[in-house]
Amino acid sequence: MKKGSWGDTPELLMANSDHGVIRVARLQEMGVSSTTAYRRCGPRGPWTRLLPGIVLLFNAPPSREQQVAAAMLYGGESALLTGAEACRMYGLRNVPDTGDEIHLLVPHERKLHNYDYVVVERTQRLPRIVNRGGRPLAEVTRATLDVCRRQTDVRLVRALVSEVVQRRYSSFERLSHELAHGSQRGSAVPRLVLSELASGQESVAEIDARRVWERSGLPEPVWNKKLHDAEGRFVAKPDAWFDDVGLAWEVDSLSFHLQVVDGFDRTLARNGRYAAAGVLVLQTLPSRLRTEPDKVVAELRAAHAAAAARTRPNVRIAS
Repeated sequence: MKKGSWGDTPELLMANSDHGVIRVARLQEMGVSSTTAYRRCGPRGPWTRLLPGIVLLFNAPPSREQQVAAAMLYGGESALLTGAEACRMYGLRNVPDTGDEIHLLVPHERKLHNYDYVVVERTQRLPRIVNRGGRPLAEVTRATLDVCRRQTDVRLVRALVSEVVQRRYSSFERLSHELAHGSQRGSAVPRLVLSELASGQESVAEIDARRVWERSGLPEPVWNKKLHDAEGRFVAKPDAWFDDVGLAWEVDSLSFHLQVVDGFDRTLARNGRYAAAGVLVLQTLPSRLRTEPDKVVAELRAAHAAAAARTRPNVRIAS
């Protein structure tokens, strides 16, 4: 572009930007001096300086997409998105709130440092790259653990790891391998959560359920065991079974089941088998275990009392 002509064709600047975000070096190639670029980022100017050498061609707070674009330009061609932002791009829902933070991975030899909302991690173990929406992301196992390593609230880590495993984005084995071979900084909380999963609990929701049960004062149920009726037919595999009174407790995530082919139909069929066997069943959404534990405790006690007032169904735990 001929020097000075950019002012007559500003749309060319936008065409060479990423959602309106552009390097000052690229502007110079197009005939915009660095002095002019930074002057236009002044208090009354039409542009906004986002990061060192990176400007937004608008005088407005950047959108999240523009913040990501600026971070990627700051990181350069070898940078990958990881952590919370990458997890959200994968479509995960239980991602901890990390504010404006954008976590980048760059090769260890790069001399790049944190700046403002950009967290730069230099690593000798660059993960496999996955492209989503034109952005290079760390593969989901690494991205998950990169956000978990920066969390101190074990409940947030349980929720994310549970979703990743339940929705089959990754597996317990891959998460454990990555945790063992990756950075040990901040690994205590994700290590605790993975050890809980290894103890035989089938999901993080069931770990939360165990904690709610401990507050109830009720006898300990049997966890994740198959039930058969008097004729030896399979009834169900409840999350918790109070064998003394014949009460089943199911921690059902409706949003999860509806994503699985025929998942909702299977839940209805299971409840039909419970009814045919005369089993009283309490269903609880996993989110309520964390947001309304006192109410769930009250419901669990009431259901246990109701089951105790009935004749115990002729159902047994499979050997």
